[in-house]
Amino acid sequence: MSVPLVSAGEPPVRAYPPRPQAVYFYGTCLVDLFVPEAGMDAITLLEREGIRVIFPDNQTCCGQPAFSSGFPDEARQVAASQLDLFPEDYPVVVPSGSCGGMIRWHWEKIFADDPARYAQAKAIAERTYEFAEFLLHVVGFNRPDQGEPTTVTLHTSCSARREMGTHLVGRELLAKLGNVTLAHHGHESECCGFGGTFSLKHPDVSTAMVTDKVAALKATGASEVVTADCGCLLNITKRAAKEDLDAGRVKASLPGEHLATFLLRRTGGQASGSN
Repeated sequence: MSVPLVSAGEPPVRAYPPRPQAVYFYGTCLVDLFVPEAGMDAITLLEREGIRVIFPDNQTCCGQPAFSSGFPDEARQVAASQLDLFPEDYPVVVPSGSCGGMIRWHWEKIFADDPARYAQAKAIAERTYEFAEFLLHVVGFNRPDQGEPTTVTLHTSCSARREMGTHLVGRELLAKLGNVTLAHHGHESECCGFGGTFSLKHPDVSTAMVTDKVAALKATGASEVVTADCGCLLNITKRAAKEDLDAGRVKASLPGEHLATFLLRRTGGQASGSN
């Protein structure tokens, strides 16, 4: 059965299975369209650990944009088209805490009045894992750091932080890299301002939020920001790039990477976006 949140602000508590032979990879529409290298690098990390990765061809959106915008009927229609993508009892790995949270905690809600789909959604939710969570707790990722000493700062999306505990697993994975120092920032638990459709509906508020977030991240002096959520990654790095452009800077003052790309590159793998 699904395990509820311990209390407000705490990550979910769950039991983890042994390492499986295969997983389904739910790439998310944002990763597929805007940051495909993050999805490819996450798949490479899993395959390097001897896990067969199944990528359902007909996957699209989890329904979160409609759900968080107050359109449950539309969210239900989108999510319903995804329910038959995972017929075998393999874990479902999602390289985004916000999308993972939608599947794990909210699919059941939108199918509450549809017993058959509710049971299907519930079964999928129970075997859905955010990528970093799966890599740490199920795979037991532990490879030597082969990179030069560096300092990075970590951002976790606010919804992924609350629903999937991504800030905790992100810290633990980075702590396994002997040459990486994690610099904490003053606005760690605050939203970056993306929020999916929120940034489109309230651009002025969103810009103010991401400006504060970028300032806090830069204040750490870290060489780059690492995150497991590509929506936040795009919002933060593009805002930083806009500030660089306005200031006439040529070199990016706050580059960023998805956690999967960072881990792969640091442990001897060839990141898909590398030349």
